[in-house]
Amino acid sequence: MKTFDQLITFLPVLDLNTTVHFYQNILALPLVRDQGDCKIFRISSTGFIGFCSREEIPTPSKSIILTLVTNDVDDWCSTLINNGATVEKPPTYNPKYKIYHAFFLDPNGYRIEIQRFDDPLIAQ
Repeated sequence: MKTFDQLITFLPVLDLNTTVHFYQNILALPLVRDQGDCKIFRISSTGFIGFCSREEIPTPSKSIILTLVTNDVDDWCSTLINNGATVEKPPTYNPKYKIYHAFFLDPNGYRIEIQRFDDPLIAQ
């Protein structure tokens, strides 16, 4: 069976410097590729997110969610709150999906979910 080796999601941004500060300094994601007007950050061993500076971007849709999975939901939420991130929904338990999660907005208005699964997708 054929498989993919990595995942990179690219999102357009108006202010690349503010975006880099948020993802590199607040979320502590390592910058793994600097392409000038595009920056790629490592989220996990094979998962990446890239941001590219553009003069125009579509209004971020609330239906698109960047979910960061961690056992440390409360710690990450405190870090984001302490750094001025916009809280959309504080940490709560969702019994339907058996997850503990919170929602924030990044500097571009992209929705970020910090989430813990009761039944992780990958064994810890």
